[in-house]
Amino acid sequence: MSIAIRNKKEIELLSKAGNIVANTLDYARTIATEGMSLLELDKAIEDRILSLGATPSFKGLYGFPNSACLSVNQVVIHGIPSDYRLKSGDILGIDIGTKYQNYYGDGAITIGIGSVSESDSRLMDCSYRTLMNVIDSIKTGMRFKEISSLLQENIEGMGFVPLFSFCGHGIGTKPHEEPNIPNYLEDGVKISGPKVKEGMVFCLEPMVCQKSSNSNILDDKWSVVSEDGLNTSHHEHTVAIVGGRAVILTEL
Repeated sequence: MSIAIRNKKEIELLSKAGNIVANTLDYARTIATEGMSLLELDKAIEDRILSLGATPSFKGLYGFPNSACLSVNQVVIHGIPSDYRLKSGDILGIDIGTKYQNYYGDGAITIGIGSVSESDSRLMDCSYRTLMNVIDSIKTGMRFKEISSLLQENIEGMGFVPLFSFCGHGIGTKPHEEPNIPNYLEDGVKISGPKVKEGMVFCLEPMVCQKSSNSNILDDKWSVVSEDGLNTSHHEHTVAIVGGRAVILTEL
């Protein structure tokens, strides 16, 4: 496994790509309201990214048809924008990528539309707090498998389960690079595999389910759900290892 080490100039470019992600997610959060269609929101997100001097990196990636992954309720990741209009009580995952001067940014939030249930609020809080707790724990010298273990411990400690078969990832001059970072410890062994080093840049993205970690892909060939059929939540940040710690690149 070859994990890229980025120099100061590269991290500056990745930070710019990440800042455009953060700006666009903040904008999307404010305009995603009852009655808006997912296609309307996707268009607004694309326009925002372009206005900030980047391109939406998801559009056409592996054949994905739109600029944003918009995942409603049971869909945890890779939801395709449609003419569905948001309703009060929905929870919406917004996952976007940017390309800026050949460097990539990637981030996601899950938000409530109108008045959401207490259980869905706890679900969204789990993916967000897991992400932030684990970022705070990262330091050079720890293994990526330790990060996966921490993600799982946080999710399960809040009463939920991580999604299997999908993961966080490295990022740089490609939208997905080494290493893969599952939200669970795959083989129960934390003290093996590559270590976190200064200059590495990667995405953490806890994908949280309620009862079953097993995933299904819907008939559209993209939308991923838990086999339990219940609502899900997803948050993501791009981080760079600077000064021995993880610095968030996708935060305003």
